[in-house]
This record gives sequence, C-alpha cells and structure tokens, in this order.
Amino acid sequence: MAQETSTKQEQFDRIAKGKGFIAALDQSGGSTPKALALYGVMEDAYSNDDEMFGEIQKMRARIITAPDFNSDKILGAILFEKTMDNAIDGIQVPTYLWEKCGVVPFLKVDKGLADEQDGAQMMKPMPDLDALLARAVAAGIFGTKMRSVIKEANKTGIKNVVAQQFEVGKQIAAAGLVPIIEPEVDIHSATKAEAEAILKAELKAALDALPSGTKVALKLTIPNEAGLYDDLADHPEVVRVVALSGGYSTDDACAKLSQNPKMIASFSRALTEGLNVSMSDAEYNAALGANISKIYDASL
Repeated sequence: MAQETSTKQEQFDRIAKGKGFIAALDQSGGSTPKALALYGVMEDAYSNDDEMFGEIQKMRARIITAPDFNSDKILGAILFEKTMDNAIDGIQVPTYLWEKCGVVPFLKVDKGLADEQDGAQMMKPMPDLDALLARAVAAGIFGTKMRSVIKEANKTGIKNVVAQQFEVGKQIAAAGLVPIIEPEVDIHSATKAEAEAILKAELKAALDALPSGTKVALKLTIPNEAGLYDDLADHPEVVRVVALSGGYSTDDACAKLSQNPKMIASFSRALTEGLNVSMSDAEYNAALGANISKIYDASL
C-alpha cells in the first residue's frame, strides 16, 4: 500500500509540475476509421470492429514502443478503454506506459456526444461508469478524460456542459482518480472568443464550488485571447491546464500554444500527423520524434 501511495504521489507530481505534454491516444469507435485512414490503413483492411480495433492497437503499440515515446518529453498518455485492456510485449498497456516509458496513464471514460442542444453537445449517459473506474484503478490508471463540445456562445449550453463535467468529475475523484474536464470549444465557431469568456467564468464558479482537496485537470481549446486561462491554472484545485489541438495542424497548434505559457499540450491528431503504416522504422521514428519535439517545445 505504501508503494501504491508513493507511485500515486510521484505520478501526481509529474503531471502537476513536470516539463512535457500529455499524449492523447484515445480515438474511440466513431473516430477510429478516420484515425486509421490518416495513418494509411483503409477500411478495406478490416472487416469488423474487432479487426479495426486490432489495427488501432498495432498503431498505438508502434507509437508507445518508439524510442522517443518516453518521460523525457511526455508526462502522460490518454488511452481508450480497449487499449487499457490490451498488452504490449505481454504487459498490460497502463503498466507498460509507467514502468517502461515513465509515462502516467489516463483513460478516456465518456461514451461520446449527445445531440446538439443550446449550441453545445453534452456527454451521453455513462451508466457503467463506477464499474469502469474500478477496472481503471485496478489497471493502474492515474486519471480520466471526458469530452463535451461547445459550438457557440450560448450561456445555457455552456453552463449545462460545465455542470455535467463537474458532476461526473466528482464521481471520478471519489474513485481515487484525477479527472481531466474537457469542454472543447469548436475552433470553427463564429463566436469562439465569446464562448471562451463565458466558459472561463463557468469553470471558475465550478472550481470555487469544489470540495477542498478535490483535484481536477482542465483540457481546453487554445483560446483566441492568449493567457485567457492563466488564472484557472493557478486555482488551488487545478492540477494542470492542458490544450487540445482541435483540428489545427501541428505547426498551428504549437504556435498558438506557445502564446499560453500556463498551458501544456494534450494533442491527438497533431501527435500522429505525417505518420504512415508503410514507413520504415527509421522514417517512422524520425517523424514521430520530430512531432514530439515540436509539441514539447510549445509546452515549455
């Protein structure tokens, strides 16, 4: 138990104070075909969901076992549920991440987005969340991530998104995990700046209302106004504020992120940009290493 506590503390300190970024390897059912296609694995390469998830597991294992995927520049990695249950070299992925790479494992727990209402998409219900959290704890997961999307500056929609995120966040914290709260603002929104101002106020109110000692991280779209979320990063209950790439290219996302010194990256598509299944190991490792270095530099 003492060792478990010291591991947890070591992981907490890395996420809270470490230099680097959190890799997002959590594309799930809906986004998997697109992620695979970008990687050069087309839909005719698999004939059912099991085969599709087998292909994404190969893709993720190649990333995780690459020489530059280590604690020098990467603090944590967010996994999809099937990846958490999978193994690399006979070792369950969360254990492999921590023991072989020094990378803190997180788990995506949401079940996707509900239909748009009041300019936002809340999360679908998660009736089996407690069982999933228990499995995550047993697998050595440190924290979770769950995503909602804000499409426009609608106060009702934004308020509802934040309320749901924090309600579920408290359930996750009670299970002994650190929740990453992710209310993404769509980068294509015509009212992005206004939505971000409303979101910031709602997040501040929700953070202030948290029971003392309930720690959360925030995953936010890089804001139009540089430094907008700096004071949220300084909130006593916030472990870290991380940025999503949101569809920006790696270069754009890194340039925008570097204007926000209190945010670090948690990029998904930008991390894997330019990688292809047909690359030799040397080409692949060089391309991934270049992406990792770019994202790391922007996170400093």
